[in-house]
Amino acid sequence: MCTLEKRGQLFILTFTGDGEHRLSPAVLDAIRSAVRRVRYDSSSSESVLITTAEGKFFSNGYDLNLGKSDPSLLPVMDAKLRSVVADLISLPMPTIAAVTGHASAAGFILAMSHDYVLMRRDRGFLYMSELDIDLVIPEWFMALIRLKIGSPAAKRDVVLTAEKMTATAAVEMGIVDSAHGSAVETVEAAVRLSEDLVRRGFDGHVYGQIREMVLREVLDVIGSREPASSEVRNTGSKL
Repeated sequence: MCTLEKRGQLFILTFTGDGEHRLSPAVLDAIRSAVRRVRYDSSSSESVLITTAEGKFFSNGYDLNLGKSDPSLLPVMDAKLRSVVADLISLPMPTIAAVTGHASAAGFILAMSHDYVLMRRDRGFLYMSELDIDLVIPEWFMALIRLKIGSPAAKRDVVLTAEKMTATAAVEMGIVDSAHGSAVETVEAAVRLSEDLVRRGFDGHVYGQIREMVLREVLDVIGSREPASSEVRNTGSKL
């Protein structure tokens, strides 16, 4: 499902295989386990986490086919992704998503939960697909989108038009920090950025506390544990 590699002060979490990296309960458990290993395995607070993926997809969102076969698993996936995102927000180090393929719906949210988002230019798009499949975006997704996407026009295109954004368009909208020519180049750029951040010598615990204050609205909504949103409850035919 995923691997975790340590290179000096850098941690690289990779979703493995050529599939869609759908966020099933088992996949989310594996991701959360890896993030917790990063938290406890870092030898100092001056570390960085890079999250990336093999194949055509970064993540194509929740495993909705699994949810259709067993609707009780949909709120489980939502709860587990909340926990992963909360762990990323509280992680005592900078985080970088190296988006090397499609990132849709919950996969888009997972990428946006990182401090920096780098994306390959030659393949893949960012896509909040809920409008196209008749689902309401959960409030905690929207809390993150409101804080991470500054332009009203960009927010409109993301959530009210369900635009499939290339890396070039996402950079222009200020959603992605930079675009790169291939998957390899995207990861290499993420490693260079990580090394620059490590050289800054941030105290990771201070960094993490500041990030928590910046994203307090997201943590508050995640922590409210409100009833499952329409995205999770609606299991209509378009799933």
